[in-house]
Amino acid sequence: MKPRVRFAPSPTGPLHIGGVRTALYNYLFAKQNGGTMILRIEDTDQTRFVEGAEEYIIEAFQWLGVKFDEGVGIGGNYGPYKQSERKPMYKQYADQLIANGWAYYAFDTPEALEQKRKEYEAEKKNFQYDWRTRENMTNSLTLSAEEVAQRLANGDAYVIRFKHTPDTEILVNDIIRGEVRINSNILDDKVLYKSDGMPTYHLANIVDDHLMEITHVIRGEEWLPSAPLHVMLYKAFGWEAPRFAHLPLLLKPDGNGKLSKRDGDRLGFPVFPLQWKDPKSGEISSGYRESGYLPEAVINMLALLGWNPGNDQEVMSMDELIQLFSLEKISKAGAKFDLEKAKWFNHHYLQAYPNEKLAESLKSTLQGKGLDADMDKIIRVVALIKERLYFINDLWSQSYYFFERPTEYNEQVIKKRWKEGTAEHLMHIAELLTSTVPFDKAVAHDKVMDYIRGNELNMGQIMNSFRLTLVGDAKGPDLFEIIDILGVEETVIRLKNGIEAISKLANWQIR
Repeated sequence: MKPRVRFAPSPTGPLHIGGVRTALYNYLFAKQNGGTMILRIEDTDQTRFVEGAEEYIIEAFQWLGVKFDEGVGIGGNYGPYKQSERKPMYKQYADQLIANGWAYYAFDTPEALEQKRKEYEAEKKNFQYDWRTRENMTNSLTLSAEEVAQRLANGDAYVIRFKHTPDTEILVNDIIRGEVRINSNILDDKVLYKSDGMPTYHLANIVDDHLMEITHVIRGEEWLPSAPLHVMLYKAFGWEAPRFAHLPLLLKPDGNGKLSKRDGDRLGFPVFPLQWKDPKSGEISSGYRESGYLPEAVINMLALLGWNPGNDQEVMSMDELIQLFSLEKISKAGAKFDLEKAKWFNHHYLQAYPNEKLAESLKSTLQGKGLDADMDKIIRVVALIKERLYFINDLWSQSYYFFERPTEYNEQVIKKRWKEGTAEHLMHIAELLTSTVPFDKAVAHDKVMDYIRGNELNMGQIMNSFRLTLVGDAKGPDLFEIIDILGVEETVIRLKNGIEAISKLANWQIR
């Protein structure tokens, strides 16, 4: 049977980048094996539902290029794919567990449970609703059948709990971690169903995975403690369990612990794929897309956080990842997020990105600033500055001087480079450029170099002063490439403007 896997997020806020990696690993595994990838929205906890979160999840995967075969917004033969729309079916499965002796009604009030916790705390113990304590609680194991029926008829609040058998060894076969054995004595009787008609995650998850014929459950390590209960639920229903694979955690870059939004805020990087605005507080959290990352770079970076192909290859397209991916090569240990590596991947993919595409992005930025430029010029600029880009958002900061004349000049550069006679030498250079007809950057370069050498001038001092007049700073690509794109006329105007402005500053700057 070809594998069927699912990614099943809860719409309780923005999608964490760790969740994106989980979905990616599911996707790579499914595609490599000719299987099916499903998007299921697990919204049984309506108290934590956040408006817009579901749409955010869908948009994030569309941007990343992770395509689902079935699910919310797509359809399929196993729907509905939103748990809140499957609500009526869960009660029958909860009733089935009770009928077969695998679950029981518990009528304990919140006050009674709190009182019991306090009693245990007074004895410096932790209270757990399990095989040791359930015989002293208010449930269908301690009440008569008539009392239970009466309470249900009266509409008393209840939950349905799973009934673990004492001293039972539970085996979880995990593709990544091997055999994991747990004794049932340490497990609590988890709530499966509430009297408001909604199942908890545990029941809904197992029922949906079975009905949707999920063959492999690939999820985060944080769900490993729930795996014994899930194995027992499959046993209780008499269903074949899927294969499990629990992925290592994504860890913060500078210490131990799971990567959180707080770490991103503190260290200045996104932990969400897209920008998120909290509908209640209005707080805005940064996203990879809005920070200037390419989706291909995010995918490549995430794939290698916890998995490697077994060789030294780092740059891989989605097709290559699909071909090379293996669950068996996923590490058991947590993977530390590496911001510099993320930037490196983005830089690499930007170098391979078509100049025309980057030019479209830069043109949009120019239009937003009320500037206009010919597309041929924008493409030439992009080609020249491309190697300096780490993010798409760097396009403007690396190219603004091609489209705006400088109005300010770096005072530190003036102090260091602008000397007596600099203005006169730059005017001579302007004449050399004007006399190079037709303009040829190589010829102009040789003329300027000959002038500097012939007058025994300091090369760095003159060229940086020249650059300062054109750019406003001592930065940018090859100076004669800049001149070639600006044109001689614009270059001379900037030279004269710069000389005039800097000369007014120079007297006090160079003292």
